[in-house]
Amino acid sequence: MSTGTGEREPQKVLVADDDAINRQVLAELLKPEYTVLLAKNGEQALERAARHAPDLILLDVVMPDLDGYEVLRRLRADPQTEQIAVIFISGLNGPEDEANGLRMGAADYIAKPFNATVVMARVALHLQLVRQRRMLERLANVDGLTELANRRRFDELYEIEWQRARRNGWLLSVALLDIDAFKQYNDRYGHVAGDRALRTVARAAGAALHRPGDLAARYGGEELVLLMPDTGAAQARHVVETLCAAIAGLRLEHETSTVAPVLTVSVGGATLAADGIETAAALFEAADYHLYRAKQGGRNRVVWRPA
Repeated sequence: MSTGTGEREPQKVLVADDDAINRQVLAELLKPEYTVLLAKNGEQALERAARHAPDLILLDVVMPDLDGYEVLRRLRADPQTEQIAVIFISGLNGPEDEANGLRMGAADYIAKPFNATVVMARVALHLQLVRQRRMLERLANVDGLTELANRRRFDELYEIEWQRARRNGWLLSVALLDIDAFKQYNDRYGHVAGDRALRTVARAAGAALHRPGDLAARYGGEELVLLMPDTGAAQARHVVETLCAAIAGLRLEHETSTVAPVLTVSVGGATLAADGIETAAALFEAADYHLYRAKQGGRNRVVWRPA
């Protein structure tokens, strides 16, 4: 996970034009500031857009086989590429040509022969808009206190991963984590200390998940949720038990807890079998039920289905 302290990587621009000279001129113009990808026809443009996820595409309108309009239509029809900003660069420079491109979803339209200064200014503007949009999307998906994903983001990814697991016959594990006697912790040490403790537990949860597809999120209050795609019950339970031990090992004093003299957590988890037929809601409810069992069983423990 990025900490935001490193230098920002150059944004990626895909140049799609059947004219080799235009490709070369645009590439030389953009390379000092951006990572440049090249495509000489519409099919290459679609393939490279899907593979490399560029931040912006400079797209010629008149190309053999697939013209720019058809490439844009296919980009917008594919969830993987529908958000990529596209600027048309074309010799078709009549008002209706420009209006048609904008109606189809292009971000801008530059007429050929293009001016280098204008191209750089338009590219810089639209890449700045891309950065701002992504920043807003990130803020919309992040819990402000813990800096984990928020419930909205978890719900989105959980549905995606559950569908993928059902489609491919994969395992899927989900766990709900609740801080033991957290109300008493807040009453004893104050809400500022409670927030600090919750952030500490959240960092431990995030650090416990090492694969890119895994997710730790704040589900609500002092409850966190862990999503582990393609992970069996034994492996997921091991991850969670290691996390519980790490949290207890932080030795955060909790004098008023009836469970332990330090802050601890209870966890309920469930794993969808490769041939499982239950719904996404049923799998989550199973994890919630096993969290209830962990609390009823004395807290500071993990209860998992299947055992």
